[in-house]
Amino acid sequence: MTIDEVAAGDDASTPGPTPRGRRSLPLWQEALLLLALALVLAVVIKAVLVQAFYIPSESMEPGLVKNDRILVQKVSYWFGGSPQRGDVVVFADPGGWLGPGEDGSSTSPVAQALEKVGLYPSGGHLVKRVIGVAGDVITCCDDRGRIMVNGKPLDEKGYTQLDKAPCYGPMTGNCSWSAGPVPAGKIFVMGDNRSHSGDSTVHLCTAVETDCVPGREFVDDDLVVGKVSLVLWPWAHVRHLSRPGDFDDVPDPS
Repeated sequence: MTIDEVAAGDDASTPGPTPRGRRSLPLWQEALLLLALALVLAVVIKAVLVQAFYIPSESMEPGLVKNDRILVQKVSYWFGGSPQRGDVVVFADPGGWLGPGEDGSSTSPVAQALEKVGLYPSGGHLVKRVIGVAGDVITCCDDRGRIMVNGKPLDEKGYTQLDKAPCYGPMTGNCSWSAGPVPAGKIFVMGDNRSHSGDSTVHLCTAVETDCVPGREFVDDDLVVGKVSLVLWPWAHVRHLSRPGDFDDVPDPS
């Protein structure tokens, strides 16, 4: 027997250390660990992918009702994307757009804490539909009371509410106005409840205003959080939101 063979035999016969069994965490520690992981995951999802919001007013009825909880896709306009005509978007207040009681934030300390980590719908934002994008001219209205974008009338019966208004753009006090061309990096938005919506039309400069700053009717793309994709609550309202097909026929701005 060679020296190498003796050494190999010795190694084979030497017993190794006995492995110790893993100790499991106490149940309360496991629960705390899972809760911490869930909170971290919620923060990451809120910061990167999606976020929940309130509907703060009746301005988007009949489709979105006040106090509905909605889910917003924050990735909708990444990688060079931008809001499209017909999208329902959530955006931060451009300044003076939110009316009394439309903040949507909870006064409960627990709810406010959950809101900060993405586990409770957020307030302080507006929800509107994109009517015009960069270069578009929006006109109210044709002889049938329809909003026109780049000369194309929109058939909005399926998702708007007029409340006996004579046209689809009455918030200026009349049915004869025009906006645009929409500047680059901006959007023109309107609520679906056309008689009760503090939207772009309310911030248009009129002939009788002497201190109006032109351009305040447009919303900066950078203020847009994302596109509304889903109504989460209440159960009776749960549904997916899609862009109306009528906007596909709007021509590009000339």
